[in-house]
Amino acid sequence: MTATAGDTTRLTTAQALVRWMLAQRSELIDGTEVPLFPGVFGIFGHGNVLGLGVALHEVRDELPTWRGQNEQGMALAAVAYARATDRRQVMVATSSVGPGALNMITAAGVAHANRLPIFLLPGDTFTSRAPDPVLQQVEHFGDPTTSVNDAFRPVSRYFDRIVRPEQLVSTLPQVARVLTDPADAGPVVLALPQDVQAEEYDFPTAMFTKRVHRVPRPRPDLKALAEAADILGQAERPLLVVGGGVRYSGAATEALSFAEKHGIPVVETVAGRTLVPHDHPLHGGPLGIIGATSANTLAAEADVVLAVGTRLQDFTTASWTVFDAGVRIVTVNAARFDAVKHAAHAVVGDARETLTELSGLLRDWSIGGQWAARALTVRNDWDAHVDELRRGTAPDGALTYAQVVGVVNDASTPDDYVLTASGGMPGELHGGWRTGDVKPDAGPTSGATMDLEYGFSCMGYEVVAPWGAAMARQVTHPDGLVTGLFGDGSYLMLNSELYSAAFAAHPYVAVLCDNGGFAVINRLQTNQGAAGFNNLLQDSRGPGADGSVHVDFAAHARSLGCSVEDVADGGSVEDLRAAYLRARQTAKETRRPAVVVCRTHPTTWTEAGAWWETGVPESLSGRAAYDEAKPGQLRWLG
Repeated sequence: MTATAGDTTRLTTAQALVRWMLAQRSELIDGTEVPLFPGVFGIFGHGNVLGLGVALHEVRDELPTWRGQNEQGMALAAVAYARATDRRQVMVATSSVGPGALNMITAAGVAHANRLPIFLLPGDTFTSRAPDPVLQQVEHFGDPTTSVNDAFRPVSRYFDRIVRPEQLVSTLPQVARVLTDPADAGPVVLALPQDVQAEEYDFPTAMFTKRVHRVPRPRPDLKALAEAADILGQAERPLLVVGGGVRYSGAATEALSFAEKHGIPVVETVAGRTLVPHDHPLHGGPLGIIGATSANTLAAEADVVLAVGTRLQDFTTASWTVFDAGVRIVTVNAARFDAVKHAAHAVVGDARETLTELSGLLRDWSIGGQWAARALTVRNDWDAHVDELRRGTAPDGALTYAQVVGVVNDASTPDDYVLTASGGMPGELHGGWRTGDVKPDAGPTSGATMDLEYGFSCMGYEVVAPWGAAMARQVTHPDGLVTGLFGDGSYLMLNSELYSAAFAAHPYVAVLCDNGGFAVINRLQTNQGAAGFNNLLQDSRGPGADGSVHVDFAAHARSLGCSVEDVADGGSVEDLRAAYLRARQTAKETRRPAVVVCRTHPTTWTEAGAWWETGVPESLSGRAAYDEAKPGQLRWLG
């Protein structure tokens, strides 16, 4: 029901929430104005079908609702949408109470770890408690106010349970703040009891006035900035580390200009990948365990590290063994929480504005010379290594992961987008991908062409994320195509949204590498001296371990509405290349996902040679290497 009286409008709680979402707008990097909430992923149940479901139906042409098959899958697609728009747009995901709500918790964890905004609206039990206990309600004997939605609290940036309609008036501005603030961005959860969703209230009409949200660009503290300039000015071997914050700030051009002006080699983190052209003479490659030996070499030799927009997590720092003793770390980050980590000199501010102001303080200071040239030397060595891997063959003649990445890389254009999340493929993409020329004018987004979800490394993300990314990129990069790369383990874990994407006519290419199980964890297991156990299918319990039970991935993907290219066992790189090119064309023509199935060798990898700390029992052969590497951890603290 909708009625207007004076300065109020009578709406249900659900209608008011939806109307508020429609009024929120966002400004992209290039200044284009778009909806902050471009759509909703929904699976309805008794907890949301009549309240929120009715409200969404009323505005279905203005705020489209997309039907998912699995709550986790659709919410992960929403996370990917946020990344593809550089956090400028936020998809909504709604479910019923109970198992549907709990299914979205993993996606909230992905968004939280990666600092990505997502708006989750799980249904909740009745505030009246009159029909308690209702279907799907989990009762807590000592606290009747608790529901399963309280499980979202540890993975929410902002959590609220709306028990009165008027509570929306105070909580919705906080919702918008968290979803659009570069320091706080992450998942917002509003638990919506089903009786409250349908309850009517006279809402202030002003709360439905159009509001344009622009990403704030806080300037750094002048003293902290001056001290950072002084630290850099004393450096002999400075290194610029470009992280995800550079992407979300739209500061790729400023970061590269900073490196060029001051002659500083630049390396990329996982989240900052594809912001720097691969062939740039100052580009040292991707940093970390799954990165490139070239970037890790520069990090080990650097005396000052300027880390911009990164948390410097363990895969970036090789569990904090990649830096040499005595190195000084300067961080630039919009979030003070991240800036102050690791005893760094913290500069809190927007990446773009801070780099510009820091460069101004440094004036004409430049390192250049042999140190700047060092980046090109070591990266050329790494490139030669990757070239050799792409030309080589696996022991059994199967395709290698490096070859798969090479095929996709060679066929990709500047408008294309590639993503992955778990298993061995992140190392292949991070370490082996070669970014083409970065457009000086990135247009509506930062220009990044990769989504490497390695904050949470969520299996299944890379199978469903292409759906969300394709939805976003068809608006910002209509001539491009999204490609997802993943293994058989991820496919078996979460493949249902392939059908959702086919049903909704959102095309992309999915490359499914069948390596016979969870191969990357088998590598971790056996490389430390443990027996292969419960990771590869051949090492798992059951008579099917003899290979007699095998999934026909091509037939399965075809049954979900996808077109399929099946590269036969023993297929060559050229066979794969032809199949991938056909899949690209078919996806564009049919407006559905196209799946390329190929067999890859389970133990042939691209290695950067860095150490990663894992708990290794003394009984295993890998303990000796652990004991050797462990004393070097945190040695840079001096």
